[in-house]
Amino acid sequence: MIATDNRPALRIVGSDGPVLFGLSTGERLRRQFARAGIGETDGDGAVIVVRADAVIDQPLVPVLAATPNLLLAGEGSQGSVNLAARVEARDTAIAVAIVTNAAPPGLGLIRREPADLDVKFWKTLRKRETPYAFAASAANAEAIEWRMFMGTYKGATDLVTRHVWPVPAFHATRWLAPRGITPNMVTSLGALLMVAAFVLFLSGSFGLGLVAAWAMTFLDTVDGKLARTTLTSSKWGDIFDHGIDLVHPPFWYVAWALGLAKLGINWSPVTFWWVIGAILGGYLVQRIIEGIAIKWLGLEIHIWRKIDTLFRQVTARRNPNLILLTLGTIVGRPDLGLMTVAVWTLACLVLHGLQLAQGLAARRKGPLSSWMMAG
Repeated sequence: MIATDNRPALRIVGSDGPVLFGLSTGERLRRQFARAGIGETDGDGAVIVVRADAVIDQPLVPVLAATPNLLLAGEGSQGSVNLAARVEARDTAIAVAIVTNAAPPGLGLIRREPADLDVKFWKTLRKRETPYAFAASAANAEAIEWRMFMGTYKGATDLVTRHVWPVPAFHATRWLAPRGITPNMVTSLGALLMVAAFVLFLSGSFGLGLVAAWAMTFLDTVDGKLARTTLTSSKWGDIFDHGIDLVHPPFWYVAWALGLAKLGINWSPVTFWWVIGAILGGYLVQRIIEGIAIKWLGLEIHIWRKIDTLFRQVTARRNPNLILLTLGTIVGRPDLGLMTVAVWTLACLVLHGLQLAQGLAARRKGPLSSWMMAG
């Protein structure tokens, strides 16, 4: 196959490292570079030479593609090693020797590690993090998998996703990946649990409903991590997953309120509509505020200041609200649990409004940027 544009060609050299999340390191590299439109082509232009046992974080791929004379170094089991180089096609043989550490750097290559490349801010995952680059071996395979897994997390998310789910979700993802279980299969199971939780809440079976709801939220973490670690994410999968996330919480709260009558807790119409109106109205307006922030401020409100990112951990969304509902059920007052969700939703709405007002005021002095981009 002959290269037909100015994009560099890919040359993978050496032997594969261990299988990580069901993929050999060489196949992982091919998928990563293919996402950037780079394949194993022949031509007279630039070439990216990569060790077959290299594990490179996705943000480093476009950097390699766009930076002439870059020699990317990373961490091996015995220290820093050369992993990849972007050179002209005529220098491929020498670059192979350099990348495999059989020859000292030459060709005027500039040796850099990920921390030196100024790619710490990840807009898509709303976080600040130095990308990873490893030479994989049996000695460091599990540590690399953990680093890869944690690298799929967003920087601004709720406290359950951030602090409770990582370890069990890591082991679930490692188990699922080599068995051909796709992210959409996991999402589909989560959708069934979502419906089960709705039905159970509606029938007043709050304990069992919470089991289904928490299982659904766990799978909501696993499906995204499985997609990113196996490089199988798709546009449809993203719509499927995020569509479910966006739509289902209001139905849960209404079902919970209606299910209270099954336990003999009969709210007056005023109480019912006050609680449901506060939760659903607050949920909708908070979403609108977030959309306004993206449109008018040019960034997500949760990543503007560090305090905004911290607030995102407890803001009135599904997982923090489930904590309140769970606590209410444990003490035998599921009605108070839902009322607390209503109060917390209104409080968070006020804070979101304050965030937006402060952002709009600050925007008058110039464009806003995330605290994650500083330094």
